[in-house]
Amino acid sequence: MIYIYNCFGGTHTSALAAAYHLRKLPLDRVPSKAEILNTDAFNRLSPQERGKMVYHGDDGEGNKVYSVGRGNSKALIPAMRSVFRLFENNNKLEETVVFSNTSPTVPLVMTVGGFLSKALKMDLIGVPLLVMGSKQAHYDIITLVEETVRAGKISSAKVVTLNNKHI
Repeated sequence: MIYIYNCFGGTHTSALAAAYHLRKLPLDRVPSKAEILNTDAFNRLSPQERGKMVYHGDDGEGNKVYSVGRGNSKALIPAMRSVFRLFENNNKLEETVVFSNTSPTVPLVMTVGGFLSKALKMDLIGVPLLVMGSKQAHYDIITLVEETVRAGKISSAKVVTLNNKHI
């Protein structure tokens, strides 16, 4: 199975979701500032890297975990789905692919922090807000990851898209 977590920038909630999925962040407590800031790709991607798939690792079941930023594009994820469906239709897709939108887990403070840090390059203010937002979103992101894994396991479809509006 291939899991692809996606959000606006690909560098905050999707990176955190990948880290929770891979057990690189604790599930039983809110992570520390250092743990959040040391998460792969967290606040490290530039806006020009949106659309770039970032590989985070294989989980305990051998599934590949990625993240991607989609920016303002309403076309990126549908285009990616179409490519995978093309492979599926030609019997070239051996694994299930699960797209999971992490944007519903983003608290306002993280949105503001991301804008300040990435768009305005004001890390002194933006990064602390990102950390605060990451801590606020901790349980919601874990819930999203659990639901994403569950959906991947039970789906009969080869390409699964989760908008996660209910989070």
